[in-house]
Amino acid sequence: MDQESRKKKADDIDRSVLKRGFAAIFRRSNRGLLLDIVVFVLNVFLMRLLAGYFLDIAGRASNGDELSGFLIFAFCVSLFVLPPLGAVLKRWHFWERRKSQEVEENVLSGCLFNPIFYFCLTAIIFSAINAFILQYFFGNGDPGGGIFVSSIFLGLGLMIVHTWLVYRYFTPPKHPPSSAFLRSPASETLGDICIFVNMLFFQIIWNFLSFEGLPRPGSFVEVVGRILFLGFIALLLYFPPRMLYLAEDISKRRTWLTILLANSPMIFRVVIGTSSGSNW
Repeated sequence: MDQESRKKKADDIDRSVLKRGFAAIFRRSNRGLLLDIVVFVLNVFLMRLLAGYFLDIAGRASNGDELSGFLIFAFCVSLFVLPPLGAVLKRWHFWERRKSQEVEENVLSGCLFNPIFYFCLTAIIFSAINAFILQYFFGNGDPGGGIFVSSIFLGLGLMIVHTWLVYRYFTPPKHPPSSAFLRSPASETLGDICIFVNMLFFQIIWNFLSFEGLPRPGSFVEVVGRILFLGFIALLLYFPPRMLYLAEDISKRRTWLTILLANSPMIFRVVIGTSSGSNW
């Protein structure tokens, strides 16, 4: 075999490897990997711009702009609706794949999938929605104790249903869904869209921590403190929207590397700081 033929064969092998690797990224069982790649690109190139737009809209809403207020309201509603919708649409497909996989139980799942953290986050989201609705219908007036208490009990019921639908995802279905749509590939695709959009919305909130112009840490103890604080906030803001994919790839070693890579710009800005002013 001459040199030109060997070079052509090597090029063909390289293209084949790249093609297989590219196809693997878009495999349904690798949606978490794809999400991490998308989040990394956004964090590097677009997140500061998106966060700026969000803060601008929030500022206009606080000044009484009705359109901006509606957009913030729709944003909060989407955070409340998208997770259970995505969980319902993907549940059967997730467990069908899991049948053919040997999945080991991971000790981290008990902490990262804790329903207490999730329910607290859901309560915060509903509180924002409820406040907007009461403000819209009653303005600065008193809605009355009966209406306020009724909204609280209604919200409690909705939060319980929301959390139940999401955590039902982690329980294998006893029977295939009666709906043909829920058994179709389109169901999982729509569920993936819901999870992606929800995760990216949360990513905007998650990144607010890194846009405060934090100074350089003054000591190693402060660095450790920032890391611990970031880890605690991640349990509330990062892992809840990520956990439906994490349920499938939590035991893959590369998962933690891609999560770290996806959030590395934000982690760097929080832990290392973005402005000078320390002697360390």
